[in-house]
Amino acid sequence: DHGDSSMDITWFGHSCFRLSDRGVTIVTDPPNDDMGYDRPRIRADVVTISHEHPGHNNRIGFRGGPKFFDGPGEYEVKDVFITGIATYHDTRGGASRGGNTVFLFEFDGVTICHLGDLGHVPTQAQVEALSSVDVLLIPVGGLHTIDPSKASEVISLIEPLLVVPMHYKTRVEKAKLQTVNKFLKEMGLSPMPAQPELKVTKSSLPSETQIVVLDYKH
Repeated sequence: DHGDSSMDITWFGHSCFRLSDRGVTIVTDPPNDDMGYDRPRIRADVVTISHEHPGHNNRIGFRGGPKFFDGPGEYEVKDVFITGIATYHDTRGGASRGGNTVFLFEFDGVTICHLGDLGHVPTQAQVEALSSVDVLLIPVGGLHTIDPSKASEVISLIEPLLVVPMHYKTRVEKAKLQTVNKFLKEMGLSPMPAQPELKVTKSSLPSETQIVVLDYKH
């Protein structure tokens, strides 16, 4: 064992994160069209796409010849186990906006979950599949996804240790989403300063749920 491996989480805005540890770099939901953020032109081993919407499904401009995962299944890349779980982009079983894939990433000792554009509170079976989640990347801005109050319900069901909100209104975000402060208020918290990135190790995880607001990289 090489000690506690450290996972760096960087937010590029909207639903796009880079998750990297020593061996592997994963990029989630990279935007294709102009959501207002700089498009990340970075190296990646894996790119996950929760649904085929231009704000989430950019497959070009990456160095490193990444593998693209865009649906349910079980994958393994460089000792990281990745599970795609079928969910919906709406509350009507996909009738209005179709499907959404939630991705679970099991790194060495830390499990991260990216909910994509989840549009509903997960079923009991889905919650059980997510019971080991340490870090939850969750949409909180409403409109096309769960809103602040549903996000708070999802957090209490999954009980992650760290929560990073995404897909909300910022100075540059083009979509008409709610702000992160609405979500923080729903969680009983006051506005908090945004961190440039989040470093996670197994031993640094808090004992109960903490919210971390990230600043988007630009």
